[in-house]
Amino acid sequence: MCAPTGRAAKRMTEATGFRSSTIHRLLEYTRSGSFQRDEHNPLEGDLFVVDEVSMVDTVLMYSFLKAIPIHATLVLVGDVHQLPSVGPGNVLKDIIESRIVPTVCLTHIFRQAKESSIIVNAHRINEGQMPGLEGPGSERDFWFIEQTEPEAIRETIIKLMTETFKNRSPMENCQVLTPMHKGPLGTEALNDLLQEKLNANEIGVVRGFRKYKMGDKVMQIKNNYDKDMFNGDIGFITKIDTEDQEVNVKFEDKVVDYELDELDELMLAYCTTIYKAQGSENPAVIVPVVTQHYIMLARNLLYTGVTRGEKLVVLIGSKKAVGIAVKNNRVLQRYTGLRDRLAGNTK
Repeated sequence: MCAPTGRAAKRMTEATGFRSSTIHRLLEYTRSGSFQRDEHNPLEGDLFVVDEVSMVDTVLMYSFLKAIPIHATLVLVGDVHQLPSVGPGNVLKDIIESRIVPTVCLTHIFRQAKESSIIVNAHRINEGQMPGLEGPGSERDFWFIEQTEPEAIRETIIKLMTETFKNRSPMENCQVLTPMHKGPLGTEALNDLLQEKLNANEIGVVRGFRKYKMGDKVMQIKNNYDKDMFNGDIGFITKIDTEDQEVNVKFEDKVVDYELDELDELMLAYCTTIYKAQGSENPAVIVPVVTQHYIMLARNLLYTGVTRGEKLVVLIGSKKAVGIAVKNNRVLQRYTGLRDRLAGNTK
C-alpha cells in the first residue's frame, strides 16, 4: 500500500491498519534522484494499492509501473474530480477515459453520509450546482459567511480562530486553505497574520524573509529522505537553540532536528494552499472564496478544498465567487496523449 505523499500514506495506515508508505520510499529513492526498484529489481508482492492517484504525475507513475511484478494486481484509488498532479500529465483521468481498465465510480451517498452537509455540498459542487450557503449554526457542519472585502475576511478568520474555535484547539485542528500564495488573502499574508494573533511567543529566529517562533505550526515543503520527512508533513516547533544553531519540530510520531540553514525546507502552515492540502484531512477547514482569486476559481479547486474538512467546513467570501468556481469546469488542458495511446488510437 502506498500513496504519493507522506500524509496520504499515514491516512491509509490509519484507515486500514496496514502499513503504508510513500511511492518514493517503496521504490527506494536515492539521493542521486533515481529509484533502486525497477523492471530489473522489481517489488515483491501480489497486490499493490495506490491511493490519491490524482496526485501522481506521468514520470512517477512510469517509474512505479516498471517496478510492479508482471503477475501482480494493481488497484488505483483516487478522485478524478480533485486537482491534477503538480507534475506533468493527468494520469488518473487519462486511464479512466481510455476505457481499457475496469473502473468503479462511487456516486451513491449512503444514509450516514447524508447527515453531513459537507458530503452533500461536495457532491453538489461536483455536479455543477451551488452548495447550500447557510450561515453558522451549532448543528451544521458546513457554514457560509458572506464578506466581500479582504480586510473583513481577514478579521473574520482571526475571530474564528481566536474566539469561535477557541475550544477546538484551533492550532491543531483548524486549517486555513486558500487558492494563492500572494495577495491579502494569500498564504504569505495570512500566515504572517495568524502567527501574530495565535502565537505570542517571543523566542524565535529569522531566516531570510521568514520568522520562525516557538510553537509555530510549520509544514515540510520538500521530501527529505535522510530525515524521513515528506512534502506536506505538518508539525510544531518545540525548541529553538540559537547557540547550537538548531530547531526541533514535533511531528505526529517523532521529533526532527533542523539546522538553521535547513529551515528553507519549512514554511509556516497556519494557512496553506488548497494544492498543498491534497491527500490530507483536518477536523475543520476555513476557505476564503473571493472574486480577487478569479484566476484560480474553478470547480475542482473548490471541491478539493471542501473535501479536506472532516467535521466542519467554513467558506468565507461572496456568493458570486462561489458561483464562478462552481460554473468553471474548464480544467486546464494538458496535452498528454496518454489516453489515446492506451486506447490504441495513435499510429
